[in-house]
Amino acid sequence: MDAEEAKELVLRFLRLMEGRDLAAATSLMAPNPVIIFPGGKQFASQDEMVAGAQGRYQWIKKTFERLDVCQDGADTVVYVMGTLYGVNRHGVSFADIRYIDRFALRDGPIVRQEVWNDLAESGALERIGE
Repeated sequence: MDAEEAKELVLRFLRLMEGRDLAAATSLMAPNPVIIFPGGKQFASQDEMVAGAQGRYQWIKKTFERLDVCQDGADTVVYVMGTLYGVNRHGVSFADIRYIDRFALRDGPIVRQEVWNDLAESGALERIGE
């Protein structure tokens, strides 16, 4: 898989996740992927990850500012950097929260997804209407 194909696959995956088309997003992942979110939270599937996020926010989306691709042995690795924006569980909007996602692709599908962001540190999830 070349760099452009890897970027396209990851962007398609992220857009499907934003639209909560979990079946289509999962079809882009290998069986038994490794999924790690902030705080070291590990999930066995995208369904499990979405269930774990319920109650944290009403919705959340990403801006894509930069994608970098490199090789790590047999894996093609795509780093996605940008900011998060959305509405927290109290109905308060937030924006400009930094994130980095790392995706490892092996022979096509995503085998590992790691997510880092400043959402908890920003206090955005706990803000109450002003």
